[in-house]
Amino acid sequence: MGDARTLLVPDGLDGERIDAALARLFGLSRTKAADLALAGKVTVNGIPVSKSGRVRGGDVLDVTLPAVTPGSHVEIVAQPVPGMGIVHDDDDIVVVDKPIGVAAHASVGWTGPDVVGGLAAAGYRISTSGASERQGIVSRLDVGTSGLMVVAKSEYAYSRLKRAFKTRQVHKTYHALVQGLPDPMVGTIDAPIGRHPGHDYKFTVSERGKPAITHYEVIEAFRAASLLEIGLETGRTHQIRVHMAAVRHSCCGDPLYGGDPRLAARLGLERQWLHAVGLGFEHPGTGEWVTFTSPYPADLDHALEVLAADH
Repeated sequence: MGDARTLLVPDGLDGERIDAALARLFGLSRTKAADLALAGKVTVNGIPVSKSGRVRGGDVLDVTLPAVTPGSHVEIVAQPVPGMGIVHDDDDIVVVDKPIGVAAHASVGWTGPDVVGGLAAAGYRISTSGASERQGIVSRLDVGTSGLMVVAKSEYAYSRLKRAFKTRQVHKTYHALVQGLPDPMVGTIDAPIGRHPGHDYKFTVSERGKPAITHYEVIEAFRAASLLEIGLETGRTHQIRVHMAAVRHSCCGDPLYGGDPRLAARLGLERQWLHAVGLGFEHPGTGEWVTFTSPYPADLDHALEVLAADH
């Protein structure tokens, strides 16, 4: 049994090899994509193809994605995540470029796709203990935040990375487009964050909250907004969004925390302009310092183009 999918090949993949196209479209590893083609699970315009065959824009691609055998700790719902990129993969870790609309892991009330299920559907084996639905997850991104996440594939890697995040030895770099121009243009926001007293799903600066420290620097100032580079010392839920709202510079496209819906509409934003652009840490297997980067998705690029045109 498997998950049958049919889709048109986008023009941007014109001329790509089958295994590369499948990897891009479904977040599969190149090896898993090649195995599917070899097993006759892939057709283009109704004709079976090999891993080295080429696709053309507009081709009808039929793929039967593999069902996933439940692991020893939990049965993960395997759900392919189109657009989820694999930035790096080895025996210890897999670094994911997460699109918007995707959760880090399954949770109560969430019925959409998640990174753990996407990796399972793509054939990645995550062998860690802990909360089963969170297998390998050492840090999270909000559903509406895109960018880099690292997932541990082994118990050893999981324990090493968890410790690194807890002791703040991981460099996490975000870019955020915020309303107005922060003053000073380089600064630190040190304010505890806790749950909002009136809304379970919302957070706020609170004396009873947990310590939270955000460093920011203005990269580019536009007429209505500013592009910031942000470094986090802590990793509280919604930290950047809460802290920027607290200094009256809400993330563009973030109405939950004070974002102006009129500006969001003008920029074509349907989510907060917030992207995890960089990740650096000591590799749990080799001990070497490794760094990864992620480009802006199309919707965030478009918003910057609109602002630049206003100058």
